[in-house]
Amino acid sequence: MKPETSKATHEETLDPEDWEATRKLGHKMIDDMVDYLKTVRERPVWQNIPQQVKSQFTSPVPTSPEQPEEVYREFVNKVLPYPMGNIHPRFWGWILGTGTVTGAYAEFLAASINTNNGGGNQIGNHVEKQVVDWIKEMLEFPASASGVLTSGCSASNLIGLTVARNVKSTIDLRRKGLQPATEKLVLYASEEAHSSIQKAVELLGLGSNALHLIPVNSHFQIDLAKLKAAIIKDRQEGFTPFCIVGAAGTTNTGSVDGLKALADLCKREKLWFHIDGAFGAWARLSSKAKNTVVGIELADSLALDLHKWMYMPYEIGCVLVREEKHHRKAFSLTPDYLAHGEGERGVTGGDLPWFSDYSYELSRGFRALKAWMSIKEHGSKKYARIIQQNIDQAAYLGKLIEASPELELSAPITLNIVCFRFVSAHLDDAPLNGVNKQIAVDLQEQGIAVLTGTIIDGKYVLRVANTNHRSRREDFEVLVREVLRIGKKLTEKKSKN
Repeated sequence: MKPETSKATHEETLDPEDWEATRKLGHKMIDDMVDYLKTVRERPVWQNIPQQVKSQFTSPVPTSPEQPEEVYREFVNKVLPYPMGNIHPRFWGWILGTGTVTGAYAEFLAASINTNNGGGNQIGNHVEKQVVDWIKEMLEFPASASGVLTSGCSASNLIGLTVARNVKSTIDLRRKGLQPATEKLVLYASEEAHSSIQKAVELLGLGSNALHLIPVNSHFQIDLAKLKAAIIKDRQEGFTPFCIVGAAGTTNTGSVDGLKALADLCKREKLWFHIDGAFGAWARLSSKAKNTVVGIELADSLALDLHKWMYMPYEIGCVLVREEKHHRKAFSLTPDYLAHGEGERGVTGGDLPWFSDYSYELSRGFRALKAWMSIKEHGSKKYARIIQQNIDQAAYLGKLIEASPELELSAPITLNIVCFRFVSAHLDDAPLNGVNKQIAVDLQEQGIAVLTGTIIDGKYVLRVANTNHRSRREDFEVLVREVLRIGKKLTEKKSKN
C-alpha cells in the first residue's frame, strides 16, 4: 500500500502564521520592558497579589489557542505588577541580584538560538569556556582548573561536594555506592553555613549527621580551635573526616571565615577544602575588599553565583574545581547514544569537552551568553567599582544606625550585609522581637522597602543584603527614617496595651 502523498498530509508548526504581527508584538514587548525598568523607582518595591488575580491561576489547561496579543495582555495585567521586586533600588531581602537590560536581551537571544549547552560542536561551548576562564582570572583561581556554569550555588555546592566525597573516599563510590562503605565520612562547616550545604550532604547519601557544625567566634567566623578539636575527636571515635567547607560571605551576616587558615589546616590534615562563595567571592574584584576573601584561590572547589553580586538575570552560578581530572571523573558518563570525541568532525565532535562531563545536567541552557555579553559590556573594573559601592553603602547604613538611639547593630559589618534592630527602653527583648518582625512586614506591605529578618543571639533582627546596583545612599536614608517611624508607632501601641 502506497503512503499518502505530501499534498494530502496536513502538517502543523508552532511558528507564527503572521511573522510581521509577531515582529510588531516583539517590539512592543521590548518597549514596554525598557519603560518598566526605566521607571522601576516610581513603583512600590513589592505589592501583594489580590485574591481575584490569584484565583485566575486555578483555571484548567487551555485546549484551544489564544492570540499572542491576548496572552501578552494578560501577562501585563496579571503577572507584571506582582513580582518578587528585586529589580527595585530598595530591595535588600535575602541575597537577590537585580539583573540588567543587556542581561534580559541576552536571555531573549539565548532562547532564540535555543541551544543545549550540554555539549556538541557548537559555539556555545566556546562562549561558556571563555566565561569560566574569565571567572578564574577575575578571582585569581588557577588557570588549569575546570569549571561549569550552574543554576546557582545550591547546584554548585552539590557538585563541589560530590567531587570531594568521591576523591577522599577509599571506595569507588560511583561503582559501589555508599551501601558497602565501612568508613564513616564526615565534613565540617560553621553554624552559619548556608542550608544548601546540608541539602547537598543529604543528597549525597551521607545524612545530615555527617555534617558537623562548628560554633563561630564573635565575628561569626568558624572557630578554628574548636574545628581542630572536632577533627581530632572524630578520628578517635572512628569517623573519617574528608572536607572542610569555608564561607566566603555567610548569608546571615556576611562574615568571612579565615580562608587562608582553613586552607592550611586542610593541607595538614589531608582534607578537601570547599568554599561556598555564593556572593562574597566577588569581593575579590575590589582592591579595597579583596583581602577580606584572601584564600579563595586556595580552594579545591569554589562555588559562586553571578546572579547575586554580579547583577546578572537569574539563573546563573558557577563551580570551579582545582584538579580537572577529579571533576571529570565524578560526572563523566558516555553511553553509545552520547558518544563524542574531541577533535572529531560533525556536530558530535569539536575541540572542547562536553560540559555535561562536569555536572549532573545533560540538558543545559545557554547561561553563558548573558555573562559573556554583560562582562564585555561593562568590564571587570566597573563591576569592581559597583561591588565596592555596595560595600560603602552598607558602611553608610551602619553609620546611620549608630547615629540613631532607637537602632542598634546586631553584627559587625564585614561586606554588604547589615543586621540591626529597633530598640526601646520601654520594651523587653520578647516584645521587641515582635516589633522588629512587624517592621519588616510593614515596610514590605507599604511598598517602601524589602528587607528580611533573621535570628542573632536569640533576637529577631532586620537584615539588609545589598547586591543592588540601583541603590543610592538616599535609599538607605529613607529606610532608616521609615524604620524609626514604624518602630515608634508600634512601640507606642504596645506601651499603651
